[in-house]
Amino acid sequence: MNTQQIRQKTEQYVLHTYNRFPVAFTRGKGMYLYDAEGNEYLDFAAGIAVHALGHAHPVFTNAIQEQAGLLIHTSNLYYHDRLAEASEKLAKAAGMDKVFFTNSGTEAIEGAIKAARKYAWLKDHKNDHEIIAMHNSFHGRSLGALSVTGNEHYQEPFRPLIGGIRFASFNDLESVQEQVNEKTCAIILETIQGEGGIYPAEPAFLQGIRQLCDENDILLILDEIQCGMGRSGHMFAFQEYGVEPDILTVAKAIGCGIPVGAFLLNEKTAAQSLVPGDHGTTYGGNPLACRAVSTVLDIFEKEKIVEHVAQTAPYLEKKLDALVRELPWLGARRGKGFMQGLVVTGRPVGEVVQAALGKGLLIISAGSDVLRLVPPLIITEKEIDRLCDILRTL
Repeated sequence: MNTQQIRQKTEQYVLHTYNRFPVAFTRGKGMYLYDAEGNEYLDFAAGIAVHALGHAHPVFTNAIQEQAGLLIHTSNLYYHDRLAEASEKLAKAAGMDKVFFTNSGTEAIEGAIKAARKYAWLKDHKNDHEIIAMHNSFHGRSLGALSVTGNEHYQEPFRPLIGGIRFASFNDLESVQEQVNEKTCAIILETIQGEGGIYPAEPAFLQGIRQLCDENDILLILDEIQCGMGRSGHMFAFQEYGVEPDILTVAKAIGCGIPVGAFLLNEKTAAQSLVPGDHGTTYGGNPLACRAVSTVLDIFEKEKIVEHVAQTAPYLEKKLDALVRELPWLGARRGKGFMQGLVVTGRPVGEVVQAALGKGLLIISAGSDVLRLVPPLIITEKEIDRLCDILRTL
């Protein structure tokens, strides 16, 4: 099928919940995607921060093919070797103690919320506990995840959402302190806000949140679904701040395209929260997904992916800062590592994204006025230079 045929059939049969761009991809290789007509696109979107290793990485592809021929699914009624491998590697990479594998990041958030509420319930057997979330945040679109997403636009059509949620301002410790009371059981935030416009947590803010949680026996939930897995220049972004979460949510790049997420707990939280019967999933942690996670972590170590990000990110930041000074429609840059945002001024951000697509460059937006750059972590200075050359023509 050509692009037009693919688009027509998709619009006929798929529920219209996405306004898709007028392109149909059929294959990818490394930093590039190719449409049905064979046109090449430089990918600085990575499936929304998913393809950390680029497209069709040979080691990853071979591992998935091999596992599909061995065992794809058993359910969580039984043990399997891939679960044992993946859980150990992921827990050690994050410095956490226990792992629960899910099918997505949204499901990881749901599990984290349940774990926090169960932790609080075991202390006093009350059901009036509250969670503090951040304005301008994004945690997913299921009802629980939507309830802690600080964006009225996403929430309004689907109320009533789950109760007991208070909102504070990101990077404003005093606003968080004002929301804390005897009912507070958890504080949830993204270490680097993604959909809200690429805002990294300030060190004093995140460290202050950790201290606040310690003083009041409140659980700290960090959402690193987008900013984790090396994107910040650390395996997980929180590791730069000298703090540790009680619960960590991850997804996207841990599977590099295979649908898998997870929430991880420290020993204290795991020992005093979810027990058999409290939570479950049919597909979560299946052999195929776990083989993906295990292989991704092996490749990260062997190819020194995190070190590559840390070494190359300063070049990307330097080039983007130069563009901000050069181009009148760019107002500022913010971000960490290979998770960068460019503030667009004087023109719609969607217009820029569409124009880039026409030049063979895939970029996406964040918030109402930010270009979001979340490329595969394998990018080199060559692709960064090409990115900047294209942006200059828009």
